[in-house]
Amino acid sequence: MSTEPDRLQRVLADEHAAVYVLGVLGAQTSQSAQPALYAAVSAAYAMHRARRDHLIATLADQGAAPTAAAAAYRVPADLSTPDQIAAAARAVEEGAATAYASLVGSSVGEIRAWAIRALTDAAVRSLGFGAVPSALPGVPH
Repeated sequence: MSTEPDRLQRVLADEHAAVYVLGVLGAQTSQSAQPALYAAVSAAYAMHRARRDHLIATLADQGAAPTAAAAAYRVPADLSTPDQIAAAARAVEEGAATAYASLVGSSVGEIRAWAIRALTDAAVRSLGFGAVPSALPGVPH
């Protein structure tokens, strides 16, 4: 059985990847040519950085050494169109929803409340990137 710090470490690892990938996606968008996509990717990047920082602080408060980010993460090979960038951002948000759904199901109290807010945000952001609505976001069907 995993401990709360173990579960938080897994979500932190996912957030490190999300920040990396969204940073790459942001570099592939144009504020002047695709202002809505640029704004959505930039907002997602800022939110994932905030979540990552929150997880790092929470783990440190629990006396755990937060998992460090990897040197690099897998990024889709072709990001030459706005649709491809949106699809990659949608995949990031759907992955985050899955990570937070797992945390919701395995936590209690303040951690669970925070994970519910993060899950909700990821589900809504994924819709903005073209996801199909789901009754249970983050839960495999």
